Amino acid sequence: MTAVQSSLAAEAIEISDESLLASYCQTGDRAIFKQLMQRYQREIYSYLRRYIGNSEIAEDAFQGTFLQVHLKCKQFDSSRRFRPWLYAIATNQAIDVQRRNKRHRMVSLDRTPADNDQRDASWAEKLVGGDQDPLAAAAIEENGAWMKEAISTLADPMQQVIQLVYYQGLKYREAADVLGIPVGTVKSRLHAAIQRLGVMWDQTHKGEEV
Repeated sequence: MTAVQSSLAAEAIEISDESLLASYCQTGDRAIFKQLMQRYQREIYSYLRRYIGNSEIAEDAFQGTFLQVHLKCKQFDSSRRFRPWLYAIATNQAIDVQRRNKRHRMVSLDRTPADNDQRDASWAEKLVGGDQDPLAAAAIEENGAWMKEAISTLADPMQQVIQLVYYQGLKYREAADVLGIPVGTVKSRLHAAIQRLGVMWDQTHKGEEV
């Protein structure tokens, strides 16, 4: 690679998502859209796959997500960040395909939390095999299955904040933007979800700890 090519590649990497989207809207250049898509395709597909729990349906939602990015690019508010906007589109697509396929539960939440520094994260880490609890650490797979089933019983709003904050690593503000709710509501839903899961954990694992 020549020095000029290296320079151009470096510049491409430094271009923000927001600038790429603006350029695509102005030019309609498919190469620009492809670059933007490549930045997020694995992340968004992974999110949709866990949210929906079916790879074929997730693929439909994934295709629909980037189709909507194409169709709605001129509606994007350039004063805001692209990532929460993209997640909002993906979430809406997931909800739509779930309705079409009569699926209403999130499954396969089998990753460790994305942000160990979030307030209230310690309890969630315990359930997915964090080192706070020896029993959980010794039974990661079993606890992962329990976690998946327990989360699937929560109300959809609680499932959504757990998915976005813990498993996708979005900040509270980003999750709020995705869901179109205040930051305080994100925090309260997360807190309520964790409290509920804590009660469920105690009920199903009563007598196991010494």
